[in-house]
Amino acid sequence: MRLIGYEFSVYTRIVKIALSAKGLSYDYLEADPFMPEGQAQLSGRHPFSRVPVLEYAGFEIWETAAILDYLDLAFSDPPLIPQGPLARARMRQVIGIVDNYGYWPLVRQVFSHGYFQPLLGEAADREEVETGLRASEPVLAALEAIAVEGHVLGQGAMSLADCHLIPMLEYFVQAPEGQTLIEHYPALAARLELMRAMRPFLETWPDLQALKQEVPE
Repeated sequence: MRLIGYEFSVYTRIVKIALSAKGLSYDYLEADPFMPEGQAQLSGRHPFSRVPVLEYAGFEIWETAAILDYLDLAFSDPPLIPQGPLARARMRQVIGIVDNYGYWPLVRQVFSHGYFQPLLGEAADREEVETGLRASEPVLAALEAIAVEGHVLGQGAMSLADCHLIPMLEYFVQAPEGQTLIEHYPALAARLELMRAMRPFLETWPDLQALKQEVPE
């Protein structure tokens, strides 16, 4: 089994978390989709030159949700898809919320401009941070309601909902503004703290500080 991804991609990390939770070993190929070398590595593997891509048993799977569905069905222990119909529906809702409405404000706006770009010594757009914070509020509110309900994101076992959500929230709270905002959503904040202390999340956290060390003085 081989995973092709980009270390700082939340979607690459989503797959890494599922692989870790399943106890699966795999080879890893770094392919930065923002660089020509990475584009070349992805050519022929992904029709849109994106990450991640999973290679296994003679075939390739791309699109993160498809990869996770495959991993959970092919390797059943521990299960990451809840069995109850409502819990499964809520899991799919969480994945849809974060992919369609959460990724851009949480990661591309608040994290990128509030933490990542300053870490690289690049100018950050404060307006992007503020716009991202405003757009994050309805996303966090919807996820809070699901967490309070408890079918997923409550005190139950880890699911694919956590695999998708927690990497985005972990990036979001790296920005001080993100950390302040999530404290207004206590059930969601509690789930973040519970999950981020678990092995699949700890061992897949990207070394962001290494980027800072690479920035010339």
